[in-house]
Amino acid sequence: MATSPSVAVLDYGMGNLRSVARAWEHAGAAVKVVSSPAELTGVDALVFPGQGALPDCMVRLAETGFDGALRRWIDADRPFFGICLGLQALFERSEEGETPGLGLFPGEVIRFRRPTSVKIPHMGWNAVKWVRREGPDAGLSPDSDQFYFVHSFHVVTPQRDLVWGETGYAGDFTSAISRGRCFATQFHPEKSQAKGLQLYRNFLERL
Repeated sequence: MATSPSVAVLDYGMGNLRSVARAWEHAGAAVKVVSSPAELTGVDALVFPGQGALPDCMVRLAETGFDGALRRWIDADRPFFGICLGLQALFERSEEGETPGLGLFPGEVIRFRRPTSVKIPHMGWNAVKWVRREGPDAGLSPDSDQFYFVHSFHVVTPQRDLVWGETGYAGDFTSAISRGRCFATQFHPEKSQAKGLQLYRNFLERL
């Protein structure tokens, strides 16, 4: 890459922006933290970070106008990377507060159905099995590299071809999705050390 690709990190009032921005910078991006859709002009890729409650997230997206901007961006197949809530918000609804999502993909976000031996939230390191090999997972183990998770809800989708990665916890669940140039993970690459940065670098190399 002759010049660093420009990456917009959404600031909608939630999420760990500093660690996300630093990770993308370390991966080689020129990061621009944006707080309004008007600031998306001229950027190469859009990153939707998030942690917390999806109902609050959807309220903030509507207040800032990012709900419509996200739909237009992904509908146009522009490069996108969602993290945690940035994955869950893409679907039709969530059990968390019976919240409507952006409705970009079919499916819902449900709470883990807890066996007695499993702690909720799912917090810590766990392996991701790459169901479909896509560009951003180049060089990663097909089923054993560990990534960092913090969540109580997970995505269930009827479209198997959306599922990019799966993880075993209270049964297998969808831990990453991809469609065209839209990628999103339930885990936090920015908290996943070398493997998370590799995922970000691979994404940037495709821009």
